[in-house]
Formats: sequence, structure tokens, C-alpha cells
Amino acid sequence: MTKLLFCLLFFAGAMMAAEKTIYDFTLNSIEGQPAPLAAYKGKVVMLVNVASRCGFTPQYTALEAVYEKYKDRGFVIVGIPANNFGSQEPGTNQEIKTFCQTKYNVTFPMMAKVSVKGDDKTPLYQFLTDKAANPQTGGEIQWNFTKFLIGPDGRIVARFESKVTPDSPEVIAAIENVLSQIKK
Repeated sequence: MTKLLFCLLFFAGAMMAAEKTIYDFTLNSIEGQPAPLAAYKGKVVMLVNVASRCGFTPQYTALEAVYEKYKDRGFVIVGIPANNFGSQEPGTNQEIKTFCQTKYNVTFPMMAKVSVKGDDKTPLYQFLTDKAANPQTGGEIQWNFTKFLIGPDGRIVARFESKVTPDSPEVIAAIENVLSQIKK
């Protein structure tokens, strides 16, 4: 009986873990206010770990362009600053916000700086990179500007590494495919 109970509890826990989505997480906005990702329920979301002093930083231009193109169809980009790679995001949240607005005219939501790798990895990125929970898209973040495409149900649809630009044909096709599945 004990073995059966253990198995049932194990499988119930596994099912609950499998049902987790990005909506179970709250970050802080770049202004420091709680920003529950549940606010994006029903939208297609792209989560991107960003940095201001990276060779990929010019991707902000494409991120903003893609956001502007699709935001009226239920698409949102969420920029998540992180200083995990080469200390390429050393600034304060206010400095990051000012940089993004003045240099790249960023209007999509930006969150407060977090860690996306290592012992202090934020719970959202623990979930995103968990190979057991997300076998197709899990794995450690390798560098800045890794992109996770999230469906309207809060589940990960695709992952694009740093070198894949936000306006590349494969990213645009994935965004359009997921947007076409939103019930009007």
C-alpha cells in the first residue's frame, strides 16, 4: 500500500509540474513593481534575456519592429535583462530602461534585471531551462538574447538561440503560426 501511495504521489507531482506555465511566475517590472506573467494570458509572448553591452544588443531594433508589427494581434515581447554573460548588463534598472528607450526606442515591457544562469537563477528561468519539464526547449541559457516563444496557454512553443534574429524567417513563421491559433 505504501508503495502504491508513493507512486500515486510521484505521478501527481509530475503531472502538476508538467502543467506549470509561465503564468505561474511573477517578475518585477523595470520600475520595480510586481509583474505577474499571468497578465499575458491569451497572448503570444516572446521572453528574451537582454543585455546592453553585447554584440547582439542591436537585436533590440528587430525586437521592437516585430513587437510593433504584431502587438495589435495579441503578441508581446518581454525583455528580461541579465548580467550573466561577460558582465554585459552591469547597469541599474533605471540605466537599462533609459538606454533601451533612448538608443532603441523600446516600447515593449521590460523587467528588472535577474539571473538566468547559475545558483541564483530566477525561478522563471529554472522552469524555462528545465529539460525534464521542457524536453524540446530546455537546457542552460548559452548567451544573451535567447528567445522563448510562448503560446496563449502559457506553454513554451519554441526556443531560438542568440544568433537567430527576432526578424528571421523562422522566428516570424513561428510567431505567425501561433498567432493564427488564437481564438478571436
